[in-house]
Amino acid sequence: MTERIRLVVLFGGRSAEHEVSCTTAVNVLQALDPARYDVVPVGVTHEGRWVLAEEAAKLLASGGPAALPSALAAEGPVLEPLATVAEEPATRTVVLPLLHGPFGEDGTVQGLLELAGVPYVGSGVLGSAAAMDKITAKHLAAAAGLPQGKWLWFRDGELPDDLAERVFGELGRPVFVKPSNLGSSVGVTKAHDGGELVAALELAFSYDEFAVVEEAIVGREIEVGVLGDPPEASVPGEIRPSRDFYDYEDKYLVDGAELLVPAPLSTDETATVRGLGISAFSAVRAEAMARVDFFYEEGGRGFLLNEVNTIPGFTPISMYPKVWEASGVPYAELIDRLVQLAVDRHGRRSSRIGRRRELGP
Repeated sequence: MTERIRLVVLFGGRSAEHEVSCTTAVNVLQALDPARYDVVPVGVTHEGRWVLAEEAAKLLASGGPAALPSALAAEGPVLEPLATVAEEPATRTVVLPLLHGPFGEDGTVQGLLELAGVPYVGSGVLGSAAAMDKITAKHLAAAAGLPQGKWLWFRDGELPDDLAERVFGELGRPVFVKPSNLGSSVGVTKAHDGGELVAALELAFSYDEFAVVEEAIVGREIEVGVLGDPPEASVPGEIRPSRDFYDYEDKYLVDGAELLVPAPLSTDETATVRGLGISAFSAVRAEAMARVDFFYEEGGRGFLLNEVNTIPGFTPISMYPKVWEASGVPYAELIDRLVQLAVDRHGRRSSRIGRRRELGP
């Protein structure tokens, strides 16, 4: 990139992953090159208000994300979203969404940015929505022939009378219950019997109308970063949780999980999981970046797809920047490449829109 970029950094958001987004924003703001970017920090409150967050950005840059929600509430003025991201004259604007979960990672903000005609980092509307919804993503993975564990899905208010018999009969014991549209292990519960299953579903339904129930896979947790167009896969990393499973606390609070980068895999195993990562990325129509998570059932079914995350965490203990650093792309360069990918895609799409106008209906 030779021109200076007006980079609108969106963080916070309305989802249960608000604090995760703030933690991600700390590290991104600290890594941005002020000689290359005019940074416009925009915070989205829990209530969905967009505010110009200059003071909050100073707080973030000093490493204080815990106080951010109250800082956002005190700041102003309230901004009109489309006006916020509109390009200034003679300035290239790019939006960097750091909004995890619903109302940010699920295609909603991406649709807003498409309407505004502004380049943005990451997957488009379709890829974001498809990857965010676990039910849809699993159907797409199955259609693409990707290996994955056994699973069922349920809708709030439509549970079968033989719920426990069906779930444990098809998936075994224990099982994991998850909201279909959420990430960062929020709302995820391990259930061993009928009572725990009902409680787990009630928790999942408090976050989303649909829930996924998955078999408990005994295997290693392997993750691959995907970047670029055409996509490339990083070296894989391995997570060894400090708890019963890799939950929210282990991911973001206690820093107890062990991250092995690169993962101790053979050459053939590494090539296999990298190839599967790109295949999963393509199956959900992801773009630019994603972290693809697998279970590795050694001596059994091999690599089993868990999920595709289109806005992976960028915290100091997050896997995505770690695997790319191990692949020769340091943190600051990773952000630069993502911004350039956004500019390039916007240019391609704009030229097609122009041709359609010339050709007419």
